[in-house]
Amino acid sequence: MKELDYGKMGMRIRQIRKIKGWSQEELAKNCGISMSFLGHIERGTRIMSLETFVSLCVALDATADELLWGVAYPSETVLDLWQPSNTDKVAEKKDVDSYSMYIRIMKSVAEIMNES
Repeated sequence: MKELDYGKMGMRIRQIRKIKGWSQEELAKNCGISMSFLGHIERGTRIMSLETFVSLCVALDATADELLWGVAYPSETVLDLWQPSNTDKVAEKKDVDSYSMYIRIMKSVAEIMNES
């Protein structure tokens, strides 16, 4: 079994928070924790409860695997957007290709982060 790296997990939480354009204060408030505790979580210096971890996953719209291991899987909402419809097939193929490229990039980023 893999050993948890709380520093890397905190880094992933921080990255997703920043991508969303949120301050630590905003995320902490959404999760019902103090800004100080969130700072410790992001630095990997404190271990959070399972309830706090779930709150972070929900608030960040991230999977447990994404935060724990850096492995991102598309959410059901994202997958629904890529289901075939009656739209122009050329545009649909381009969208699917773009999505595939996005997934490859995210996997590469996760691998690089895991090597650090």
